[in-house]
Amino acid sequence: MVNQNLYVMKQPELGKKISELRKAKRMTQEELVKKCNLNVRTVQRIEAGEVTPRSFTIKALFDALGYPWENQINDVQGIKAKPSPILYAAIGAAVLYFFISMFEIGIEPEFIAGAPSVSTGAFAWIKSGSYLFYIVFLLGWVKLTDSFPNGILKIALWIMIGANVIWYIIDLTALFTDAFTLGDYYMVKISSFGFIYAFMGLGYLGYKKRFSFIATILGALLILSGALLFTGLGAFLALIPWTLAEIVQIALMVFLIQKIGRSSSLGFSQPDFLRKELV
Repeated sequence: MVNQNLYVMKQPELGKKISELRKAKRMTQEELVKKCNLNVRTVQRIEAGEVTPRSFTIKALFDALGYPWENQINDVQGIKAKPSPILYAAIGAAVLYFFISMFEIGIEPEFIAGAPSVSTGAFAWIKSGSYLFYIVFLLGWVKLTDSFPNGILKIALWIMIGANVIWYIIDLTALFTDAFTLGDYYMVKISSFGFIYAFMGLGYLGYKKRFSFIATILGALLILSGALLFTGLGAFLALIPWTLAEIVQIALMVFLIQKIGRSSSLGFSQPDFLRKELV
């Protein structure tokens, strides 16, 4: 027998976390056991909180679910996990995007009407900053879904990132060539963003059980602004819920970054939530 430090997490928090991770990846218990060489009954009992598994079983489950188990062990040992640098970059990018996008929204109708107040080059730089900073912000949210699993939101975020890349290329083509103008496709672009915003809103509603009040508000604001943008009839009215949604998104991101590295994310608390075993 070898003496090892095997860390065991208290139930039922562990079981709930594993169940949440599995459902976020749309996996059945049968699919999970195939990846970690356990039997279905064992996984059922762990998720139900009936048994406390050994640490190597926990590691196998987390590895199968793509969850950073090593970070959680560091947390238990008192080594506070550091949030990814991209999360801090995302917050800064979000603030810059918020202000730059206001200029973009105000100037774009001028170009569509053929009476711009700034040069094409200047507007291209504004657009570039707006798209770039928003994509960095979205990538920060993608990173957060690794620590706070949400399958629907992650899909919506990647779709939004792809849409931003596509429309950025189209916008620059319209600005610097005679192939077409911004006005030729403006409503199509607005409607597409509206649909994706609504999809993102549904994703954020998936957090309502964990962060009930703020997640519900954010989801509702994005769905409302998305619906107004999609119809095209309330595009300017959509600015009100959209602006509020952006502020709430930033606030929620800051809140979740603060939660990363805290042992409470998995219900850890020494010494009650942690014990050593002899193997």
